[in-house]
Amino acid sequence: MLTPTTETEAAEIIRDHAARKQPLAIRGGGTRAGFGNTVTAESVLSAAALSGITAYNPAEMVITAHAGTPVAEIEAALAENGQGMAFEPMDHRGLMGTSGTPTIGGLFAVNSSGPRRFTAGAARDHLLGIRFVNGEGEAVKAGGRVMKNVTGLDLVKLLAGSYGTLGFLTEVTFKVLPVPKTALTLVVSGLDDEEAVGLLASAMSLSVEVSGAAHLPESVRGRVIGGVLPEGAATVLRLEGLEASVAVRADKLTSALAGFGSVSRLDAEQTKALWREIRDVTPYADGTTRPLWRVSMAPSEAHKLVAGLRLRAGIDAFYDWQGGLIWMRMEADPEAEVLRHGVRTLGGGHAALLRASPAVRAATPAFEPQTSAVALLSARVRAKLDPHGIFNPGLMA
Repeated sequence: MLTPTTETEAAEIIRDHAARKQPLAIRGGGTRAGFGNTVTAESVLSAAALSGITAYNPAEMVITAHAGTPVAEIEAALAENGQGMAFEPMDHRGLMGTSGTPTIGGLFAVNSSGPRRFTAGAARDHLLGIRFVNGEGEAVKAGGRVMKNVTGLDLVKLLAGSYGTLGFLTEVTFKVLPVPKTALTLVVSGLDDEEAVGLLASAMSLSVEVSGAAHLPESVRGRVIGGVLPEGAATVLRLEGLEASVAVRADKLTSALAGFGSVSRLDAEQTKALWREIRDVTPYADGTTRPLWRVSMAPSEAHKLVAGLRLRAGIDAFYDWQGGLIWMRMEADPEAEVLRHGVRTLGGGHAALLRASPAVRAATPAFEPQTSAVALLSARVRAKLDPHGIFNPGLMA
């Protein structure tokens, strides 16, 4: 385990490994261990010792921190000023069965984005600037602290979601937003998947500013917030903002949804708990290594994929992002080819195998196979940033 305390030290370690063409497994806090395919590397390069907030002016709503800074430390500093990360980054520890401390660099390295993703954007959309060390041991800076900065913007977006395969992040700068004053959730009970997708589409077409839209089938409904949701599948819609505004919008949305079924409400505390559990995929944080897929596709097609797969395999699933994100746990085999064929048939999308046993991970491509053009472009980008292929080799391919 290599734990540099400065960017200069990290660069020296990387230069040494590049010269010897020795691979490095890149790690933040270790909370996402098990993602992707198996990385073969004798040495682990960790950002955990690169820690601390280096700049934060609440009036600017921009914060800069070293990559190994614990997410909890960032959240605490923001909370003192009524601010937060609008993209709701997920805590993977329960789902992945890991310990450790989530770090801000690891968060952006996997582009972790929660239920508010479809309105607030992904983690990468909030990232303004980065510092990282490339595969030749050179320190690189891209982007900056101002929201209209264009220089290096593509490189900033490129590193976000690269899973440590393009560079070793040492510092991130990102924008933050005020935390909503209050929130409530409307719950429509008893809809099947197709009916729920129709309801979510109808709700999103209204001017009520829905900030969370998910569907929990009956198999999942009882495994969130202590099973207090009403009987039957739960289609849930979150409203946030000033108390008076939320109340008016809730009444308007309740009236619009009356034709779909029984509508109930969750208060602010219940709402916070529910959406945290949806964010962290708590229903599938079951202590097993049963294959778990994260599938992103058109909301109107997602329920068709699940219905088709249920004819072939034992699965459990629920929907976030208005139906555009499916969390799917397989009871036995990952059924990768069947799943990906279904995604392609229904208009395309992306499927990532987040959790599986070591044997399944070794035999199953974890990320959706790329088209030849995208694969060629990806290879050229990696050849430029990591010419010796030492960063997380094999993780994404």
